[in-house]
Amino acid sequence: MRPVLKRRMTSSAVRIGAVAGIAIAAVGSVAMRQAPVGAHAAHGLSVTSQAFGTAPAGPYNPAETVYRYTLTNGHGVQVRILTYGGIVQSINVPDRRGHSADVVLGFKTLQDYVNEVSPPPPAAGGPYFGEIIGRYGNRIANGKFTLHGKTYTLPLNNNGNTLHGGFVGWGNRVWAAHKVSGKGSVGVELTLVSPNGDEGSTFEPSCKCTGFPGKVTAHVTYTLDNHGSLKIHYRATTDAPTVLNLTNHSYFNLAGESTLSAMGQKVYMNANKITAVNSLLIPTGGFDSVSGTPFDFTNPHGTAIGARINNGTNQQLLFGPGYDHNWVINNSGPKLNGLRLDARASDPRSGRTLTVWSDQPGVQFYAGNFLTGTLVGIGNHTYRQGAGYTFETQHFPDSPNEPAFPSTEVDPGHPYNTTTIFNFSS
Repeated sequence: MRPVLKRRMTSSAVRIGAVAGIAIAAVGSVAMRQAPVGAHAAHGLSVTSQAFGTAPAGPYNPAETVYRYTLTNGHGVQVRILTYGGIVQSINVPDRRGHSADVVLGFKTLQDYVNEVSPPPPAAGGPYFGEIIGRYGNRIANGKFTLHGKTYTLPLNNNGNTLHGGFVGWGNRVWAAHKVSGKGSVGVELTLVSPNGDEGSTFEPSCKCTGFPGKVTAHVTYTLDNHGSLKIHYRATTDAPTVLNLTNHSYFNLAGESTLSAMGQKVYMNANKITAVNSLLIPTGGFDSVSGTPFDFTNPHGTAIGARINNGTNQQLLFGPGYDHNWVINNSGPKLNGLRLDARASDPRSGRTLTVWSDQPGVQFYAGNFLTGTLVGIGNHTYRQGAGYTFETQHFPDSPNEPAFPSTEVDPGHPYNTTTIFNFSS
């Protein structure tokens, strides 16, 4: 059997601004469930944990205590991560004047997150704030795919398709956790065992489907260092051929989540094409050039998110409605530790800049189109359209049904490994 998800990699340096930066990626290793940890101080770094409530019993977990891990560096960067869903609850970053703000959308309490578990069809489910998405990020057409001659069926939770894994997904389960530390870094490693038939009728009888094949053991590690790098590395193994497409679903607003609109922030994408979609946001199998369209974010100085989002003549934008598409990342461009430059976002007022690096072929840039004013965020403000945006590093949507797309198959003996870095500076 063949290894998958390999990429040619080179290295180069990256400038971090005067104010400490952040990066998100993941590193896998074997994790055992442990008691919450205390502070670990080294050169201004610390990791602490505290109980954050009790998650209710469900098809994959008994009622279980959830912990919140707080990673802090010596430059005012603080990241809070929940063992419920591996959720990034908050990221506090100083601006050019040293004023700190939380730059991701999130909820205040565990119950707020629990309430947003994906409901049965036809509803699409919650906003997935900060979650680890699995087994399959983005959409699978008609909730089915064929692997080695066998067809597998999945929950239909998004207009007759499967979105972000199904009814429950990995972002609504309690992960085992323990602290990690290395030379100049601290973090938390999360572990989840996904059973054979995950999202199938064995666990969710209303589904009447097979679920995903294979027992998968996944490790996701967040680490923070004094260079401002918060890394998320994903590693997973399986005992049978399966498909995997993991990502983090944080919504960013570099002005601060309480400012409520990110439409004036500027974005650059290292991409000349998107995967074209139909009205249900399922790829057609074709690729559209971004040149001369509202999807062209190739200006190196960035283009305001809201500048063309209301264009009423571009059919792809109407399907969104707005930006909710997969950009095909160019092979060319700068590299960081072997990762390609995917995207960059900046907020002119605060001076904060986010640079995205990964080894994945695509990025789903989503501008919060379905935030409708029904959710109250961590800062007690109501989130509406455009309050934040995602950079979901990923393989292409519906890849299991598109032979021309890069494969998402993972086989026994060939672990899934991928890394994403979000660099913040000001």
